[in-house]
Formats: sequence, structure tokens, C-alpha cells
Amino acid sequence: MSEQIKHECGIALIRLLKPLEYYQIKYGTWRYGLHKLYLLMEKQHNRGQDGAGLTTIKFDLAPGKKYIDRERSNSSSPIKDIFDVVNRGINKYSSKPELMNDPAFAKENIPFAGELFLGHLRYGTFGNNSIDYVHPVMRDNNWKSRTLVLAGNFNMTNVDELFQRLVDLGQHPRDYSDTVTVLEKIGHFLDEENQQLFRQYKNEGNSNMEISRLIAENINIAKILQAATKDFDGGYAMAGLIGHGDAFVVRDPWGIRPAFYYADDEIAVVASERPVIQTVLNVKSEQVKEIKPGYALIIKRNGDISEAEVRIPQTRKSCSFERIYFSRGTDADIYQERKKLGELLTPAILEAINYDHESTVFSYIPNTAETAFLGMVKGVEDYIRNEKKRKIIAKRANLTEKDIDEIISTRLRTEKIAVKDVKLRTFISQDKGRDDLVGHVYDITYGTIRPNTDNLVVIDDSIVRGTTLRESILRILDRLNPASIIVVSSSPQIRYPDCYGIDMAKLSDFVAFRAAIALLKETGQESIINTVYKKCKEQQNLPKEQIINYVKEIYSPFTYEQISDKIAQLLTPKDVKAKVKIVYQSIENLHKACPNDLGDWYFTGDYPTPGGNRVVNNSFINFIEGRDQRAY
Repeated sequence: MSEQIKHECGIALIRLLKPLEYYQIKYGTWRYGLHKLYLLMEKQHNRGQDGAGLTTIKFDLAPGKKYIDRERSNSSSPIKDIFDVVNRGINKYSSKPELMNDPAFAKENIPFAGELFLGHLRYGTFGNNSIDYVHPVMRDNNWKSRTLVLAGNFNMTNVDELFQRLVDLGQHPRDYSDTVTVLEKIGHFLDEENQQLFRQYKNEGNSNMEISRLIAENINIAKILQAATKDFDGGYAMAGLIGHGDAFVVRDPWGIRPAFYYADDEIAVVASERPVIQTVLNVKSEQVKEIKPGYALIIKRNGDISEAEVRIPQTRKSCSFERIYFSRGTDADIYQERKKLGELLTPAILEAINYDHESTVFSYIPNTAETAFLGMVKGVEDYIRNEKKRKIIAKRANLTEKDIDEIISTRLRTEKIAVKDVKLRTFISQDKGRDDLVGHVYDITYGTIRPNTDNLVVIDDSIVRGTTLRESILRILDRLNPASIIVVSSSPQIRYPDCYGIDMAKLSDFVAFRAAIALLKETGQESIINTVYKKCKEQQNLPKEQIINYVKEIYSPFTYEQISDKIAQLLTPKDVKAKVKIVYQSIENLHKACPNDLGDWYFTGDYPTPGGNRVVNNSFINFIEGRDQRAY
């Protein structure tokens, strides 16, 4: 993606299923779990830019010993920071290697030497980026079975409702955010489960010490999650640790946010992305399982691992943007899907260049569009091969050696046109010289285009705001003097805000929305804007289940191509000489390429949860009323 779009968080959970001594003997270090956690977090660094944290729970320590360690950072290098803290505790004993490498001593004396680990990479879509908002967050208690640690990849559309329900329970939440609200909601039902079991075991005549053990053994995590999540409206993959040693990861019933796990007799691992687990543990793709939508993976203190349904699974609406851009492209399925997205664009691309592939150079916007580019190349090469076949058949009676040479010498022309200067991007600030710096984030390879003759086709994963295209890419590509520039988006037009964890929350940010508004004004249909505003306002106080997405009416008067052409007009700087055209992926082809991930609300406005309709309408109201803020 040519634009920087921050997105959802990443989780990493590890449960060591053997004593620390086992890993010291087999792998030469009791730090096996910490090493794996570090790798899981580093390989998901793409998922969090605002902070990182980890929590460790030690089993079987005597009362008075610290059994939970937590470290968080919101610096520019948060993973390094938190593991520097971990290593300082270990290196304190570097002069005494016999102690530093003794698992029993480490567990008693060294922070983070435990059996249960939870790591998190945060991108903050709600609240601010203070350290208080960095996960894991914790609800502490002297009873281990009431202590809750939580980290997640989630965003709730109905924080107001959830907050009010906590207030109605008699609580006084310390903050108004989805993180605190979710923590307290789960914590409330964790307390209720503890209290119910306490009364049961007390009535049976057990001592308080014995009751603590019985609660830890029999606490029903699935029951707690069923009660806590019943009114959640959002996308979520939440990981939790209970102080006595139980752990869970629960996923929303639509499967909006991803979660995968692997388990053997040594270790259980959960992460937001499948290839991360494959790489870190060196296991095959089929050994890594997806946590099913609406289910919780539950890892008990005794090592038992199970999946339990906690919400009725709904029509699967896992996020297609995960597939297009955000997830690591090393996943076997995602890699093929991204190639297919590029391949399926071939007919529209050929039409845009009037089928003149011999006078066209094909390229991509680095770095993430490279896989879609490979698919586009395959599609055009297939077309060229069929054209060669057609010409040979048409001339077969009079085919000369010269004809054969001319036909088979036709090749697809591909070049690496744009070069991204990553170091320059990190230097860019918000000062007055920003625009000039942005204009130089990309450079070009000179001499690759025949001036005023060749078309230039460049593919990108998606076009969201279009800022980098307008301020940088189109101007730079125009320096090569192509006859035309065709920018291809492997995703469809982004028309509607996200409310489930990706930083695309304001309608005014989307160039497709700006294009539709401009077309309404140009064609004398401005009354539609006012009508939609009135309908949105009339729904503001309705229950979210009754709200309709009226923003769809902004787009309905125009064809897909009309909006694409208007986008091209809006994004083409006045000093660009080449003719600019923008080609978008179709919704139909998106679903062909990603058949198992049908969450397409960014493109269609079809939100999987009722809270989504409220968010999009509120976003439109904010736009009309001039409020530059998120709608949730």
C-alpha cells in the first residue's frame, strides 16, 4: 500500500506444558518460552506500532512470592524495550552462570521465568497512546482465580452500551474505553463465577485453603465468556490469563479478527497469524488450526486444551482486508489469494490500454503489491499466449519463418519502475516541509519507458485516501513521459469506514467518498446529500439493531466506472502531462479470490454487526457537521 494505514493489534500466547527443567535439558535453556514469545512478537511487528507488552505467570510459587510479571512500552522500539527489561533480570546473574541457568532458581528469583506468557502488539484505534492503554491490561486480586490479565485485537462499536451496563451493575469504571470496559465486563463475570463456587464449596464444608484449590480446578471459563461477551458488538480476538494458570483466547462469532493456534505435548501457542506460528515452531501449515468464530480456545492449568462455543457462530465475515494487505504475505493461502487478485484484474487492464500490451510497461508500487503484480503478469501473459495461438491458427496456411519469429518474439514488458525510500519516510514529520518530503518518498528507474509512446501500468494493493498518489507517485511516474498512466488497485473502492480495529474510520478520508460527493454536486443532485443527512440524524437515538446504512445512497446514482474516473480526476495533479486512469478490483472478483473471507464492509457497506450501521451514519453526520473525529 502506498499509504500508511495502521491497523489491528497482534497477540501471542504461549503455554509451556512441561516443567522449565524439561526445556533446560532438551533445548539447553529454561528461556525457551521467552525466546519463542520474542520471535512471535517480532514476526507480528507489522500489526502494532503504538506499543508492546508481555505478562508471565509462574506456577506453584509460595504465597508472598511474586507470581505475575508484566512489562509494557509505548516507545518507538517497544519490543526491544520490554525484552531489554526481561534480559536485565536474567543478566543480573551473569557472573553466576550456575544460578542463571538453573530453572528452579530462575523461577524463584528471576522475573518472567514462568510457564504462561502473553505478548501483545498494539495499534490504538480507541483512546490515546499512553502507557495505560498498552496491553496486557490487568485486574489484580489477592485471589489468584480472580486476577485477570487481558490482551486483544478488538474494537467495540457499542462501548457506550457496555459502559452503561457496568454502571448499572454498580461499578464505577476508571475510564471510558473499550479496553477498560471489556476488562471489567469479563472481570465481573469472573468474580461471579468465583463467588458461586465459593458458596458451593463452603456449603460442602471445605476450608478456605481447600476452596481456593477447588475453584482453580473447576472454574468454568466458557461460562464466564458466554456471559461476558453476549452483548459485544465488534470484531475481536481476545487472549486472557487467570492468575491461577488458566488461559483462553476468544473470537467473535463472525470471525472478523483472526486467531490461530498450535499445540503438541510441549507447548501451546496462539498468534494472530498462521505463518508466524509455522516459522517460529517449524511446523506445517495443516498443523496450525484456526480458532473457530464464536469459540474460545481454553487451556486449563492442568494442561488440558479444548475449544468451546461461547457465542453462536454467524455467517463468516472474516476481514478481506487481512487478505489483501494487512496479514503477512508468507501465508500459503494469502499468497495465492493476492496473486489471484492481480490475475483477475487482467480484462479491465487490457481494456484500459486498448489491448496494446506491446506499447505498455507493467510494474507495481513497492513493496506490498509485488504479489498482486505477479498475478497480473500471469493474467496478461496468458492473454499474450492465446493471442499468439490465434495468430498462428489464422495464418497457418501461409505461415512463414518471419511470421513465426514475429509472433513468438512478443513478450510482456515488465520493469521495476518505482523505488521506495523507507529511510526517508521515517524522517518525515508534520512540519511545513512535509509535502515536499512526501513527494520524494518514491523514486523511479529512468530509461524504462519510451517517452510519449508507452503506457505505464502500476498496481497497488489499495487506494484509500489517494494522498501519496497525488502528492508523490503520479508526479514521479510522469517524469518518465508515458503516454498514459494506469493505476490499478487490487482491492475494490473503499467507500465505508471500518469500526472493527483498522484505522479507516472517517468518511472524509476516502477518495471514493469525496469523488461521489463531487459528482453529486456536479450533476445537480446535491439534495441527496441533504436527504441522507436527515435520514442519518433521524436514526441517531434508535437502537443499533434498527439502524439502516443510508450512506449507500450517496453512491447509488453512479456507476463504478464513473466514480473511478472521478477519483482519477481528483488525484491527478495539474502539472502531470500523462493521461491518468484508475482501475479498481470488482467486488465479485474479490470474493472469487478470497472465497472464505467475505467481510467486505469497507467496499459494500454491508456490516456484519448492527453497530457498523450506526458507525457509518454517525461518520456521515460528522462529515456534514464538520467534526474531524471517529464515529465510535
